[in-house]
Amino acid sequence: MERRTIGAGALEVGAVGLGCMPMSWAYSGSRQRGDESLRAVNRALDAGSSLVDTADMYGPFTNELLLGRVLKERRADAFVSTKVGLLVGEQHIVANGRPGYVRRACDASLRRLQTDVIDLYQLHRADPEVPVEETWGAMAELVRAGKVRALGWCAVGARGGRRSGGLYDGTIRQLRRVQQVFPVGAVEAELSVWSPEALETLLPWCEARGVGFLAAMPLGNGFLTGTLKPGRGFEPDDMRARHPRFTAEMMAANQPIVAGLRRIAARHGEGVTAAQVALAWVLTRGRYVVPVPGAKQERWVTENAAAAGLRLTPQDLAEVAKLPAARGSWE
Repeated sequence: MERRTIGAGALEVGAVGLGCMPMSWAYSGSRQRGDESLRAVNRALDAGSSLVDTADMYGPFTNELLLGRVLKERRADAFVSTKVGLLVGEQHIVANGRPGYVRRACDASLRRLQTDVIDLYQLHRADPEVPVEETWGAMAELVRAGKVRALGWCAVGARGGRRSGGLYDGTIRQLRRVQQVFPVGAVEAELSVWSPEALETLLPWCEARGVGFLAAMPLGNGFLTGTLKPGRGFEPDDMRARHPRFTAEMMAANQPIVAGLRRIAARHGEGVTAAQVALAWVLTRGRYVVPVPGAKQERWVTENAAAAGLRLTPQDLAEVAKLPAARGSWE
């Protein structure tokens, strides 16, 4: 698989990564199976999808424990990205950016992941009660201690049909502040055919500084695969059950986006899918961009990895640009 660079430290990863969150968090709990997920992670590493992305809050903790079972045997094959800064309670999630907590959380993640070093340690969310420079400074100490190789900023959350770059103005201001403390190695934010907001200002900010960009939710939480049917519904614990684009009405209204991706896929031959076109489009957004699609089954991991070899034509890209903007029931 093609390799891409994460940050000024020239850390190399496979062009398509693996988001591990669906294996134990935020998606249908009844479909989460540990052994199946382990096979999916191993398949990703076999295919060259070396970047595996997790967080201590996923589960909480169980996602890192699962990944650690693979890393115990295959640490050299993987680029490990995990996150800190969010605590999960019974009915709520709160940010914690206190330096002491960051240090303890890192040690706990290292134990769960069964590794001596985390390749990319990301701040999941900034704590409004703690100056971000203090949190980032504590994370920088972990790099100097040899527990972490690079630091990242997680800016996931672009939603709705807004295409204004102003959506990420606050994020960029915070990135400028922490950049004065220690270099930002990568930024993770939502980027897909139906959520292109990061292209306006956030991705250009990263490109200008050689900062890697991890494209979260590049398949639109599964919608862009074309495998989800309007009105089928979601389990109560599935985050899509409360997502404004996943009501039956909006899923039906957004079908032209999937139809357009399928038309492009058909031109590239039998077996090429809408999901692969969606991922290939993300890969064309820049040489520092690495899509990180979530998956928990071997077949989807294999399909996603193969997208790294799909080359879209100028005609394909022009057609994607003409697809209608995604609609949501909250807009």
